[in-house]
Amino acid sequence: IREIVAYAAERQIMVVPEFDMPGHATAVCRAYPEVSGGGEGRWKHFTFHPCKEETYRFISDVLDEIVALFPAPYIHIGGDEASRRHWKACPKCQKRMKEEGLKDESELQSYMIVRIEKYLNDKGREIIGWDEILDGGLAPNATVMSWRGTEGGIAAARMGHYAIMTPESHCYLD
Repeated sequence: IREIVAYAAERQIMVVPEFDMPGHATAVCRAYPEVSGGGEGRWKHFTFHPCKEETYRFISDVLDEIVALFPAPYIHIGGDEASRRHWKACPKCQKRMKEEGLKDESELQSYMIVRIEKYLNDKGREIIGWDEILDGGLAPNATVMSWRGTEGGIAAARMGHYAIMTPESHCYLD
């Protein structure tokens, strides 16, 4: 990784790592079930659990390694396509939502993103997240990467946040 980052830097390219959360975490959650957010069948282990301290310790350890390897001021934290429906039946999630005054599972995801953002801001880094991080409330310093169209980027900009426009209709080469 250090060689790639150095090679890119010589060419004035910033390498921005992405560590997805809470969704797109199936491989990690299968290897470390103690951080899994539940689910069943195809969606089992798909998300990190937003209410277990083990999850935050694990994510913090990984982020510490990422910070050490990537000098970019940004770390992309994903935030997209997280299935939150199984959090409705999770007693830990419902308890945390009540304690924090969160009205729904979207706000619970935002709680998680804000917590991770604070951790990274304390290390001198800013987060970038896909436009789903707007759901449930946007983290105070987040940059929004708008992929589901342009609306998310426009909404972020109107709130005074940076936005990166990558609408799938024009920027995805599927």
